[in-house]
Amino acid sequence: MSFSSDAKRELCRDRLERRDAAVAECYGVLLYCHSFDAREVRIITASPDFAQRLPKLFKRAFSLTFDQLPPEGAAGKQSFAVTAPKKLAQIFDAFGAEIGGTLSHHVNFGVLEDESCRAAFIRGAFLAGGSVTDPEKRYHLELATAHQSVSREVYTLLLDMGFSPRETKRAGNALLYFKQADAIADFFTAIGAPSTAMGVMTAKVEKEMRNTVTRQINCDSANADKTVAAAQEQLAAIRRIVKDYGSLDVLPETLKDAALLRITNPEASLADLAELSFPKVSKSCLSHRLKKLMNYTPET
Repeated sequence: MSFSSDAKRELCRDRLERRDAAVAECYGVLLYCHSFDAREVRIITASPDFAQRLPKLFKRAFSLTFDQLPPEGAAGKQSFAVTAPKKLAQIFDAFGAEIGGTLSHHVNFGVLEDESCRAAFIRGAFLAGGSVTDPEKRYHLELATAHQSVSREVYTLLLDMGFSPRETKRAGNALLYFKQADAIADFFTAIGAPSTAMGVMTAKVEKEMRNTVTRQINCDSANADKTVAAAQEQLAAIRRIVKDYGSLDVLPETLKDAALLRITNPEASLADLAELSFPKVSKSCLSHRLKKLMNYTPET
């Protein structure tokens, strides 16, 4: 099962106790479903949990049944339809619309007067026309509807609820979407899916931890590369001195000690060399000696 399917499963656990909330959820479903016009209501879903919820939802909201149901035991996408004129008129009337006089759908905010009804409406919209990507891969949640005016009005509704969605169009549909983990988690919390919200935030934390570890490894690797490069330059300078002057005995005692320390510890960092030196010297002092060693010429 996908992350989106799991989210819809959690949302479908919400009990249909309040009729006004059921009506609001149906409203969201209808405005984001496959078709909602004077000829038919048709809802197509691949979510088995939403498919099980739909008959109970419409019964609670409108006291009516679907005229077409998916075959018993159907898998994959399932289709539900209302085609009886009296039922369609009843549905339109519930939202203050005339079945014969509606040219384009608009959100009747009078149906969504309280916070729970607004949350139920958005829940229905997501169940019928929403999807969310697995947050382990990327952060993306969207609501898609064929009704441009509805999308603009739902955008305003989401703003009033404290969200800031983005807008776009795709294949004739109007889309509202989120690409931030925090916003997606807050969205699911608001519409009744706290476990899904927790899943989004858990994925975000784990991803940030992995990124932090990767950055640290890259940083450590870069520092190790710098240490190796510096050591190679110092060893090259020591070999040059031996080649030019026959031995390290030409060096002052402090520089000779630094050279021998580097020869015996070719991969050690500057800090490690300072710890190994005898008598002890500071890291800055040893760094100064190695720089002098690299530019050494005998005093005349």
